[in-house]
Amino acid sequence: MNVHEAIRRAEALLPGEPAAEDEQDPRWQAIIAVGEYIGTEPRAVWEFTRTWGGHPQEDLRAAIATCLLEHLLEYHFAAYFTEVERLSASDPLFADTFLTCRPFGQSQEPGNAARFERLRKRLQR
Repeated sequence: MNVHEAIRRAEALLPGEPAAEDEQDPRWQAIIAVGEYIGTEPRAVWEFTRTWGGHPQEDLRAAIATCLLEHLLEYHFAAYFTEVERLSASDPLFADTFLTCRPFGQSQEPGNAARFERLRKRLQR
């Protein structure tokens, strides 16, 4: 499987409905499979993240935030954070997706951590 096939498989399930609390959600599993390509195909993963990160369904946004966006920023902060700032400023649902993220890796480096926190504070107002 490649990133494009993983994305096609995920999009075939999305937006869908959240699984019952005691069941594994196939949508989350498909999103996790897309996340396997963050290291090798970050642009394709970003495009998928950008597309679905502003969806009205809160559970779907949570999956995008925790399985994709926070890890894109973990490994590719400089490449994507400006786009995250811009999209968060123009789309309240994408802003909510960002606010669900925690900082890891490159997002925790001093200058990056300050930018991450400034955006978080700006969006929480």
